Amino acid sequence: MSDPQFFPIATSLSFGEVAAISGVSLPDGVDPARLVTGAAALEAAGPGDIAYMDNPKYTDALARTSAGLCLVSARFAARVPEPTIALVSPAPYHAFARVLSRFFPDALKPGSVFGAQGVAPGAIVHATARLEANVTVDPGAVIGPGAEIGSGTVIAAHAVIGPQVRIGRDCAIGAGSTLQSTLIGNRVIIHPGVRIGQDGFGFAMSPKGHMKVPQIGRVIIQDDVEIGANSCIDRGASRDTVIGEGTKIDNLVQIGHNCVIGRHCVIVSQVGIAGSTTLEDFVVLGGQVGLAGHLTVGMGAQVAAQSGVAGDIPRGARYGGYPAQPALSWARESALLKSLVAKRGKPSGSSDS
Repeated sequence: MSDPQFFPIATSLSFGEVAAISGVSLPDGVDPARLVTGAAALEAAGPGDIAYMDNPKYTDALARTSAGLCLVSARFAARVPEPTIALVSPAPYHAFARVLSRFFPDALKPGSVFGAQGVAPGAIVHATARLEANVTVDPGAVIGPGAEIGSGTVIAAHAVIGPQVRIGRDCAIGAGSTLQSTLIGNRVIIHPGVRIGQDGFGFAMSPKGHMKVPQIGRVIIQDDVEIGANSCIDRGASRDTVIGEGTKIDNLVQIGHNCVIGRHCVIVSQVGIAGSTTLEDFVVLGGQVGLAGHLTVGMGAQVAAQSGVAGDIPRGARYGGYPAQPALSWARESALLKSLVAKRGKPSGSSDS
């Protein structure tokens, strides 16, 4: 059985080009024409590879690396072994990401599963749909009536684009995803299995049963948003659900109807956000955070993983715990509880000596 290379390298780069892309300078005496032909982790890198290191946990791996080039912060530069060339950067991970983007552009977003361009045989595109030039539609994808899709966008296999949906330019719509009642900006990445614009969870409840309330709003997704695999974003009930510019959403996230997510937020896997909650710009939610409905999380606030948020969070605050509270109070309470449990567990009359 052959061993496929899923992401073949697109180009080689000279040391000088790597330095320019990274925004750093080569050390004196290093040949700028020498080539880098790959990228790898510290322990796997060879003389033709570039690696990076910015975490003290990997100092041993750095000492043993055989990489030709290594991006490091200044505090680790002295630990780079010979003959590896140290490229000192204030942000090694960011610099490494820029280099990887040049080496492996196809890994930046989902592409055509069919490996073709244009509308493939087996795709179903309604006669009233409007596709700009250079749109790719894979086999099994369905484009509904009145939908509009911008140039450079890829609709992967078995994606369903509902009636009147608008998708901007240079977007990637992953395989098996479903979009309806949605307006999408440019350069948006939607990974496989995402559901956008489905019903919000809205019922008028009574002792006689629960009456379904029609959800008549939309989902608006601004430019440069990324949405991870199998996440769900409900359309608004009577107003719109909004995902702000540059926000990054991990896999398996649920966002309820009427939510407004600000710009450049980070929402990690398995977060659940109940309806009509607002996240202001640059909010970070750790994995498995749960937010009740009709809340506001202020600009720049951070919530630790597995926290349960039942009330508003002020701007710039750091919260954690269940129920969520300021992180310092949570840490103190956790330490006190641990101490009390330890004391209660000691036999009567015992001492610390």
